[in-house]
Amino acid sequence: MKLATLKHGGRDGTLVVVSRDLTRCRAVPAIARTLQAALDDWAVCEPQLRQVYEAVNSGAVDAQPFDQAACASPLPRAYQWADGSAYLNHVELVRRARNAEVPASFYTDPLMYQGGSDSFIGPRDAVVADEAWGIDFEAEVTVVTGDVALGASPEEAAQAIRLVMLVNDVSLRNLIPNELAKGFGFFQSKPASAFSPVAVTPDELGAAWKDAKVHLPLVVHLNDKLFGKPNAGVDMTFDFGRLVAHVAKTRALEAGSIIGSGTVSNKQGDLWGSSIEHGGVGYCCLAELRTYETIEQGKPATPFMGDGDTVRIEMFDREGRSVFGTIENRVAALGG
Repeated sequence: MKLATLKHGGRDGTLVVVSRDLTRCRAVPAIARTLQAALDDWAVCEPQLRQVYEAVNSGAVDAQPFDQAACASPLPRAYQWADGSAYLNHVELVRRARNAEVPASFYTDPLMYQGGSDSFIGPRDAVVADEAWGIDFEAEVTVVTGDVALGASPEEAAQAIRLVMLVNDVSLRNLIPNELAKGFGFFQSKPASAFSPVAVTPDELGAAWKDAKVHLPLVVHLNDKLFGKPNAGVDMTFDFGRLVAHVAKTRALEAGSIIGSGTVSNKQGDLWGSSIEHGGVGYCCLAELRTYETIEQGKPATPFMGDGDTVRIEMFDREGRSVFGTIENRVAALGG
């Protein structure tokens, strides 16, 4: 089942059921006006939404054209947004670039930070920021949970996953060092993220959803040039069950909580072969490319994003069909 939120209808938008091919949609106010309302009463709403989904796909009910540009993030705001770093290749590279060891605990205890969730930008909205802040994208996979009990096991946590989405977790790299130096974590360096137009139930992914991971390439274009296509199911040290359970260790999670995978990253052998141009699978953020450049050349050569630069993030099934729709964010100068 595929669900989206159109921007009209108030701060939390209007929930629509979207056809499998992403061409048609239907609002369902008699079932739930918003995605959060559906998640709050999932046991009742999910079977009804699924009936509408089948009817929209078969053409048995009237539906309107689906416009991805009219979408907010599926949850325009959320009770919880916690992002992990489950692809330790990414962490290892960053550490290697500054000749630092990866602590042993990183391989057994997930990294996690709590992001701002009072608002997200839409999948086609601009990222408004100052170039001097070091604007970067991070292409990731995320899940949305139902209620998760305090102390839930990874198996219990995996059963609470309701939806899967993609995200552009925007980072302001030049602000990060000073914030982390204070010993109190990210804040200004992590502005509003953009999620995919469509959220899908795990069963919609078919065989690609296995072991609480999405086994499909995550495709990233920067200014219409292929930048990365690493497989999200490869080299993911902690699956989503582990990540959700990590968040729930000391707190219960409310329905509508979003948990991220961190930047998708695959091990690629020799460094020079890591880029798309040299036969590798590329990257899901500029920081990783800059890390490779630092290791190979002693310093980064690729700049962060500037005014007018555009990143596109999407995922395709094994038949080449878009699963989540497309995130496409253009950088707009602050005050421009």
